[in-house]
Amino acid sequence: MGNDVSRICTVAVRGGSKGVPGKNWRMIAGQQLFAHSLRHASESQLFDAIVVTSDAPEVLDVALSCGATHVVVRPEALATDSSGKLPAIVHAVLEAESLTGSHFDTVVDLDATSPLRSVADIHSAVALLETAGIESVVTASEARRSPYFNLIEVDSQSGHVGVVKPLPDGILRRQDAPKTFDMNASIYVWNRDALVAEPRVFYPSTRIFEMPPERSLDIDSEFDFEIVRWLMERNLAEHG
Repeated sequence: MGNDVSRICTVAVRGGSKGVPGKNWRMIAGQQLFAHSLRHASESQLFDAIVVTSDAPEVLDVALSCGATHVVVRPEALATDSSGKLPAIVHAVLEAESLTGSHFDTVVDLDATSPLRSVADIHSAVALLETAGIESVVTASEARRSPYFNLIEVDSQSGHVGVVKPLPDGILRRQDAPKTFDMNASIYVWNRDALVAEPRVFYPSTRIFEMPPERSLDIDSEFDFEIVRWLMERNLAEHG
C-alpha cells in the first residue's frame, strides 16, 4: 500500500438500538463495544483521520479518549430506526474533510457491532482495494447455509417450500453447490470518490475479502452479544 494514499476510518455509533438496547455503549472485554473498533483503527496505523459519527452525546464525549481523532454529530434525519448507515458515513467523510482541509482517497468503515476482526484483516482489505484499483471491498465468511442446497423459502402464493436458488439438475451434497458467503458487516472499504458520487455497498468492481467464521460474528441479538463476549474474553485471557 502506498504511503502517499490518504485514508479515513469511520465508526458509526447510533445511540438507539431496538434489537440489543444500548449495545454500542455496553462493556465487553474491558471496553465499550464501539471502542474496540477505534482501537483496531489506531493500532492499524493506516489512517490520517479516525472519525466517530453519532447522535449520542455520551459516545461523542468519550470517543476522543478511545482513539478517535475527530467526532461528528450525526444529524437527526440520519439517526432514525429507518436510516441507512451509508448516508451517515458520507456525511462523516465530508465533515472530516471540511475540518481537516483534506481530500481522502480511501474510506474504511469499521462496524462497531463486529469487534472480532484483527488489525491484519483491516490491512488486507485495504490492500485489496488499493492494489486492484476497484471501487469497494466487503468482508464476508463462507456461508454455512447454501441457497442452492439447504436455504429454503416459502412461496407466498402456493405455500410450497423449496430451496432459494434451485439448480436445473439439483445437487445431492452441499459441497457441490457454488460457494456463497455471509457478509459479516465487519469492514467496508471504498474508493472515496466513488462512495461520495454514488453511495453504494456493491459496484461492478466490488470484491470480497474473506475472513474466518471465528472473526465474523455481528451482534444483532442478545444471543450474539453473549457469544461475542465469551470469544473476546477468552481471546483476552489467552493473548492479553
